[in-house]
Amino acid sequence: MDDIHVCPFHHRWVLTVAGRKLLNNPTRILRPLLQPGMTVLDVGCGVGYFTIPMAHLVGDAGRVIAVDVQPEMLAVMAANATKADCGNITAQQCDTSTLGVGEWAGALDFAMLFYMLHEAGDPAALIAEVFHALKPGGKLLFAEPIMHVDGPGFARSADLFTQAGFTRIGTPRIPISRAAIFQK
Repeated sequence: MDDIHVCPFHHRWVLTVAGRKLLNNPTRILRPLLQPGMTVLDVGCGVGYFTIPMAHLVGDAGRVIAVDVQPEMLAVMAANATKADCGNITAQQCDTSTLGVGEWAGALDFAMLFYMLHEAGDPAALIAEVFHALKPGGKLLFAEPIMHVDGPGFARSADLFTQAGFTRIGTPRIPISRAAIFQK
């Protein structure tokens, strides 16, 4: 994960533009995948666009680990979580070489990599780290924007999940996205 090209903090408004909920409604996308009490991971959480709905869906008995490389994004996400009364979110800054989720090895029920893998310097290492953090049977939602990742590029990324040990179990329809669901 050495060479990253992340969405700059000063472009954070793009992550929460009002019309996005019409296309990428977090609750609609995540409701079939999450249940109360789950421990879940939001990789590249940004300002919390998916993190906060995840926290509501897993409820007070659940937990969301929100990871991002940019401390400014995590600070905005934490402020948004406080406003939304979400006390079940753990914000964690990662670096370009590791997500730093080793303490959750084998403990996560679900992970999400939404519109971020194309920004990772070493996608295979990132995927392996998420695989290690998931419980056996844990699920992962992977999605990339069609404007940044073409069909062959998405297929190459999906192959990395399979090489890491994941099994593809679904292909959700998410507007303006290419997406897959994997299971450990």
